[in-house]
Amino acid sequence: MSVGQEKGLEDQSDDRNLPLSDVRVLDLTGSYAGPTATMLLADMGASVVKVEDPHGDDTRRWGPPFVNGASTWFLSANRNKRGVCLDLKTSEGAEALQRLLAASDVLITSFNPSKLDRLGLAPDEVTQRHPDLVYCLISGFGLDGPDSALSGYDLIAQARSGLMSVTGASPDSPQRVSTALSDSVAGLVASFAIACAVYHQRRTGHGDVVDISLLDSALFLMAPRVAAFLAGAEEPRPCGATDSVLTPYQSFATKDRPIVVAAGNDMMWRRLCSALGDDQLAADPELATTAGRQRNRPRVVATVAEHLRRRPATEWLARFAELGVPSSAIHTLTEVVNDPQLEYRESIIKADHPIAGPTEMVGPPWRLRSHPSRDIRLPAPGLGEHTGEVLAELNPDT
Repeated sequence: MSVGQEKGLEDQSDDRNLPLSDVRVLDLTGSYAGPTATMLLADMGASVVKVEDPHGDDTRRWGPPFVNGASTWFLSANRNKRGVCLDLKTSEGAEALQRLLAASDVLITSFNPSKLDRLGLAPDEVTQRHPDLVYCLISGFGLDGPDSALSGYDLIAQARSGLMSVTGASPDSPQRVSTALSDSVAGLVASFAIACAVYHQRRTGHGDVVDISLLDSALFLMAPRVAAFLAGAEEPRPCGATDSVLTPYQSFATKDRPIVVAAGNDMMWRRLCSALGDDQLAADPELATTAGRQRNRPRVVATVAEHLRRRPATEWLARFAELGVPSSAIHTLTEVVNDPQLEYRESIIKADHPIAGPTEMVGPPWRLRSHPSRDIRLPAPGLGEHTGEVLAELNPDT
């Protein structure tokens, strides 16, 4: 029996075999990083109660598109949760929040430090009252340091981590990776760290404080580039769809559409030369190693590009697949959602939402042999949809 069950919050999981089915999570997050973290925990079976103020999570208004008034941003990060609406500025709302907190194993919040202080939810204050609680804060810049009070967004994290400085076609046109990259990574990192902290909690009876920032998460994506720079490499520059070390490892034009080719090692380079039918290229000793191809990058790229322009993409991709050369067309989302591999693995999952109706979204990026079902247990909640139900479960003497 979990801490949450002992304190009066019922298990709403439909499958007790999921790894986190006895973990109770109180979700005080908004926008995207925090909801992603709690959704991943919920996908693993955790009972997640999402608390919103009467204004609701900002992502409820992110759009278009809206499906029958429901934001697809909100739907994509809030499945398998129950929703509670509380006005924390009132004594009733604050009291209900404390009861929910006492019934939880994990608290995850994305409030800024000043708001945490006003609500009595600062880490030291909460963990002193609940020493067995796992407390997680997701913020722009972390719990401490000179910029800890600043607001953080994905764009800011991508810029400040150096990610944008190496993304794009040239130094004059730095590019943001066009998705909520640092938010999604921060959510993944937070869910992993929380799961580890819960494991420690169950072994020792002690909670922990998990400090996750968008900046640290974006910086983690830059780890190989930072390591190379600190080891003496030159300041990296944007290099389009190429790689700083491997050659060729980039996009190329074919007769009809662009593809990518990844010669990740010397064997794959020889296979590529064979697929191109270029024995002279394969026999060149200056190109036999990764370092040699890097030194001769312009010649390598120009020669491969000349070959690839002669035939359509489907012919090259079939030949590369036959010879074991990693390659792919650059898919549009129309092609992504109809990809036979993704369809077979049910990577896009479906839910019947009471407001939006039948909806589709990206599922969790893992598979469990012990639990092969990909079904959504609960669609993303309406604002305050489960308030009465959840509060009625709490032990009034808690």
